[in-house]
Amino acid sequence: MREFAFELALCAHLEGTDGPLGDALLSRQLGAHVHGRRVVDVLAVEPGPEFDDRVAITPERIPTAAVEADVGPGRARYWKDAFDCHPERAERAKELAVERGFFEAERRGGRTYARQVARYPDWFGSLVAIENKPDLGRPGDLEMQLRTDVSLGLADEVVLATASHVTGAHLNRIPDEVGVWRFDPETDEREVIREATPLAVDEPGVEVIESLPGRTDVRVVGSAEKARARRRLAERAYGKGWRTFDIPACAQCSPDDDGLPQCAWKGRSVRASDECGTSCAGYEESEAVAIDTDSLRAERSPWNPDPAGRKRQQSGLDRFG
Repeated sequence: MREFAFELALCAHLEGTDGPLGDALLSRQLGAHVHGRRVVDVLAVEPGPEFDDRVAITPERIPTAAVEADVGPGRARYWKDAFDCHPERAERAKELAVERGFFEAERRGGRTYARQVARYPDWFGSLVAIENKPDLGRPGDLEMQLRTDVSLGLADEVVLATASHVTGAHLNRIPDEVGVWRFDPETDEREVIREATPLAVDEPGVEVIESLPGRTDVRVVGSAEKARARRRLAERAYGKGWRTFDIPACAQCSPDDDGLPQCAWKGRSVRASDECGTSCAGYEESEAVAIDTDSLRAERSPWNPDPAGRKRQQSGLDRFG
């Protein structure tokens, strides 16, 4: 099975309160690194103690620079004095934070001042990173990827998901801390071959920056730096979700009950960008079927696409637009 179809089937299996991860929010293809280059296939974000407060603010990602800015829910500050980053990044973060309801802005003497609508909440708990490798006979860089995930320790747990029969030799080639699932997309059955060992996310980690013949460049990542990266990763997952694919414009393709782009001709989920079109023998030109991914996500997870928000309406501010 192609990894894309396997990944979507696994997400559909994991999502929902009846799934094995409960109320966890799922997202796909996220940068899970600090200084290097690492993309995690699936990230599950478990709700933390103040999750409802996060839901109430915005369904979108809150920019990292806005969260880290010296702007609180008290007295408004001149926005340029509140950011410690490149001016263009600061301005964009300020604009997005206002647009998404995390900041409110007011004008004084030709200047824009900003305050948080609410304190940034402690909203997420454990992060579970899932690496998908349906065919262990074609592992690619799997071992190095998993060793990087474990040594850096951004996620609380790391799991390998596969459709292959898992042997002792397979288990010996990956770090002991990595959990292993065997998942069959056809039957929706998942077997836990090995439980994941929780990682030391509050301690410094070691990140692989580049691996060359005879040399591996690494960098130590401090605890505070890891904490910021974990928050950034969780925010991206919250805003992105996992149904980020297109439904192909083909009569053979339509979304199933989980919203997956199913191709009747191929008998599986397909990626519109590289598997569909005139080069496919089963292609039949048609309008793409529309799918309300926000409604599906809201129905099957605690994410809310239309929260009430916490923005206070202040007298006279509407005239500033």
